[in-house]
Amino acid sequence: MSFPSQSEEETLHQRLLDGDPVASRDVIEAFVDPILAVLGGSRMTGLQRDEAYDSIIDVLFAYVQDPKRFIPGKARLRKYLTEAAKKKLTDRRRSRESRERREQNFGVAVELEARSPKEVMETSVEAREAMELLDKSPFQPRDFILLKLILEGEGSTHAVSEAMGLPPMPEAELRQVVKRHKDRLLKTLARTGEEWADVDP
Repeated sequence: MSFPSQSEEETLHQRLLDGDPVASRDVIEAFVDPILAVLGGSRMTGLQRDEAYDSIIDVLFAYVQDPKRFIPGKARLRKYLTEAAKKKLTDRRRSRESRERREQNFGVAVELEARSPKEVMETSVEAREAMELLDKSPFQPRDFILLKLILEGEGSTHAVSEAMGLPPMPEAELRQVVKRHKDRLLKTLARTGEEWADVDP
């Protein structure tokens, strides 16, 4: 799929500025696939493709929410969005690689440090108390599924959506829904963590 022409870009941008209620959807549909092709398209692995999609969606949603950030006279809209997506993707990959290195180093450290039976018992007690608190929290069944996938490092939007039982929907909308569920879960976890901190030991 090719990028919109310059006149089509200008029309889409003006519709956003005018508050057209369906302009956001049209912008996303017009730019997701062309930008993905520039970032690598079919040459990417599943994980790379997921990261690219997430980066593109982040950039497009930021743009449609505040279209005035784009200054038409400085560059074409296609270049503005593509460059922003490239930068977002680079940041996302660096963050993942850094996280993977930390997890690998942590795993080595754990293997090198043999825990005593007392430490194992204390950990089991803490885990049981944490599960009891989770049972009393406002989580829904699908929240536990999503939490398990996050802890396992599952990053595929499709894998998460299938496990959560989400209905079929367009790619861009699916990513938005999954991201919304993740954001809500993380906020709930943060609030729950604050409540746990207030509980007397």
